[in-house]
Amino acid sequence: MMPFSELVLASHNAGKLKELQAMLGDAVRVRSVAEFSTVEPEETGLSFVENAILKARNAARISGLPALADDSGLAVDALGGAPGIYSARYADGQGDAANNAKLLDVLREVPDAERGAQFVCALALVRHADDPLPIICEGLWHGRILHAARGEHGFGYDPLFWVPECDCSSAELPAAQKNQLSHRARAMALLKQRLGI
Repeated sequence: MMPFSELVLASHNAGKLKELQAMLGDAVRVRSVAEFSTVEPEETGLSFVENAILKARNAARISGLPALADDSGLAVDALGGAPGIYSARYADGQGDAANNAKLLDVLREVPDAERGAQFVCALALVRHADDPLPIICEGLWHGRILHAARGEHGFGYDPLFWVPECDCSSAELPAAQKNQLSHRARAMALLKQRLGI
């Protein structure tokens, strides 16, 4: 792939922008799609990969830059993979606190042994809006869902996601450590390998 000095991230999520810029380091300047448009494309895909490609193409089209999209979410085993691609809108778009409250409520009677879950990240990178060969990298981060929120860091479902190898929730991890372990970190490591950075 042609090297480039900047790309647009197809997300209005400041937390995601900060995480991805930290993971990419100084090799590439990451700009938010919010600099170019406040309108988000409709996520009509049925998978994380489909939605990532859709968002990347849209961001490339409106910015004229290579675009990176991240579609990520939480897949809970006991819920057949839900909330999945609807993770950010699980509680009808009412935000992280409402999403977390709904998840805790739905899992209220589910015992620890059946609360397995994974954070999923699909990254799609396109050189231009009609790129016939997007680069797709996926990452999974396995854990389980707690019975109550723990920790002050991160965003989304981080306070409910137990990380067994660290014996704490994702929201209790320092940002630098999370950026080495997370689903996004795993997908980004693959992407950096593909790009040679």
